[in-house]
Amino acid sequence: MKKINLLLIALAMVAFSGCSVIGDIFKAGAAVGIIAVIIVILLIIWIISAFRGRS
Repeated sequence: MKKINLLLIALAMVAFSGCSVIGDIFKAGAAVGIIAVIIVILLIIWIISAFRGRS
């Protein structure tokens, strides 16, 4: 039972911090949001290509 409570607390912390980041992006403006999305997509592509290159 204690593990479930810790898991729920950790999940809530991740969800609330995600909402905070999204709120900050909206406050900063659409251009910053677009740049942030592009950076995240490029980072994901880079990570995927790094794992595929090892095989």
